[in-house]
Amino acid sequence: MIEPINVTVESLNLSTLAPMLVATFGALLILVIDLIKRDLDKSLYVMLGMLVLLVDLGLVLGQQVNSRGFFDIMLIDGVAIVSQVIILIGSSIFLPLALGKSKFHEYRYPEYFAIFLFMVAGLQFMVASDNLIMIFVGLETASLALYTLIALHNRESSFEAAIKYFTMGALGASFFAFGAAILYGLTGSLEINQIATVLTERGFEPIVVVLAASVFLIASLGFKLSIVPFHTWTPDVYEGSSAPLAGYMSIMPKVAGFVVAIRLFEFLISSGIWWVHDMLMVLAVLTMVIANVSALVQKDVKRMLAFSSISHAGFLMLAIVIGTTKANSALFLYFALFLFANMGAFTMLWISRHKSKIFDNRYDHPFEKFSGMIKIQPLGAVIMALFMLSLAGVPPFSLFWGKMYVISAAVDSQYIVLALIMVLNSAIAAYYYLKLIVYMFLKDPSQNDGTIYVKNASKSLQTVIGISAFLTAIATFYVGPLLDIITQMMLLSGY
Repeated sequence: MIEPINVTVESLNLSTLAPMLVATFGALLILVIDLIKRDLDKSLYVMLGMLVLLVDLGLVLGQQVNSRGFFDIMLIDGVAIVSQVIILIGSSIFLPLALGKSKFHEYRYPEYFAIFLFMVAGLQFMVASDNLIMIFVGLETASLALYTLIALHNRESSFEAAIKYFTMGALGASFFAFGAAILYGLTGSLEINQIATVLTERGFEPIVVVLAASVFLIASLGFKLSIVPFHTWTPDVYEGSSAPLAGYMSIMPKVAGFVVAIRLFEFLISSGIWWVHDMLMVLAVLTMVIANVSALVQKDVKRMLAFSSISHAGFLMLAIVIGTTKANSALFLYFALFLFANMGAFTMLWISRHKSKIFDNRYDHPFEKFSGMIKIQPLGAVIMALFMLSLAGVPPFSLFWGKMYVISAAVDSQYIVLALIMVLNSAIAAYYYLKLIVYMFLKDPSQNDGTIYVKNASKSLQTVIGISAFLTAIATFYVGPLLDIITQMMLLSGY
């Protein structure tokens, strides 16, 4: 006779679900308000969304480290808390852009803000669980919401981008499902920690099946992280999305993807499965090299930033290959610094948006469009230069420290060749970032009377760019304390 399982509210520890529930209920509340009273000003939904994100952030910061809940599906460790903080801060920077006076199609619909909050909840579920089913649910919730947000931009290129992203995302989801099914068949568990325990006890036999599951999972996360050769959708999707959403996509889903990659692959690498280690290392190096070479030949600034984000993903994949506490801490420090610089750079492109392609018949943001920007809008040129120098990792600008700590972790672990490859790729990347600075500061204005930059700079846009620039500038002085906090959280989590 099977004994009944006694489940109490205390044993469920529902506080582990609280942040995601807040985001979900916030999304539902927006939909209910729209049903009751239509045509309300969009600023109400922006403010409500901001309030939800702030409450969500407060709940995340108040959670107990290394606690489990909801039948042990939820895992609140240091990695989950740090990644959720990055996601929520980035989301809080992105959302106020909807307050601008420009009537973009997506911002006219209350559903846009509800879908955005559903996406945030999905990302949080991904990073706050080591259960493969919950990770898959979070992955698909965030992905389906993001497809819709892209399509709501209501341009032909946006529909094309959404379809491409949906197709690649569906393929990645199927790979994840196959990999998870194989691991479940081998171990009888869906929790990553338990899977690691069972595989270790069996000596990872049969090794061929374990490697097959690893291939499916690497391919799945390769699509989400834009790792070569699974990156081909990225430039086109970024180009078809609004510039701020492209900047958001280049960071937040990747934060969640890297958390899943840490949980899945580091136990395999630490257990001596060198095939997985070598495959990830080769893919990371190829990603850096191919993305940087592709970025060098781009004629459009947004596509250049898209390829640069692919290169950054390859750079960070090497932190997972290294697999030490220092490398993992450097990964999250990198994302914390990358957040403001990359979001700011993509948002700056929105200032120069226009319906007609007066500079190039193919691209919206060709380099020539920024020629002589220092003479047209000096402050904007200086801020954009700050973002470019930070992304390039030019010392002492913010991302230099993130790159330095990743390279230092590689040297400490005797990955000297990898460290040299990272340094060389950073030098290559500096060229195409500095190329934009040359256009802004050293070339004469071309077909531009100045109004193209000024008329689109709404108060909300100026505020978001100002916050991003300020945090990018001062980050240099607080890298040490930030790294200490992140390292402490990694140690508490056992990574």
